[in-house]
Amino acid sequence: MKVYSDVCCLCRPFDDQRSHRIRMEAEAVIAVLNGCIGGWKLVASEAIKYEIAKIPGEERRRSVENLLQFTQERIMIDETIVNRARTFYEIGVDAFDALHLASAESAGAVFLTTDDALIKVIMKHVDKISIEVHNPVEWLMEVTANGSKDAQ
Repeated sequence: MKVYSDVCCLCRPFDDQRSHRIRMEAEAVIAVLNGCIGGWKLVASEAIKYEIAKIPGEERRRSVENLLQFTQERIMIDETIVNRARTFYEIGVDAFDALHLASAESAGAVFLTTDDALIKVIMKHVDKISIEVHNPVEWLMEVTANGSKDAQ
């Protein structure tokens, strides 16, 4: 199982945990990262590295960068990915998210995000995307409910 978590997911464990939703999403992201230690593959891209570099606050940026140590596959942005990202951009996905989606799709990974607006846009255009896009909590619950054989 390959998993691509966008930067909002990777930041979630370092967000203010007073909100129940944020706390649940943070716990799900940590569980996914633990799953990457136990057999899942965390996929990242040049877009993730670039976006993390723009995080304000050195401590937070370093904390999120440290999560990239779990990465087992890195996607390089090439012309094919840029062209595919344009398709996502044309349906209303912002430029960075479009690069993330195209990168995840090229890796054959599940795309995890805590961005409700992005999920909503994708759900309107499921005919234009060939990968699964989920909130980490919902995806983890689904994987857990289906048993470990589906999580490999």
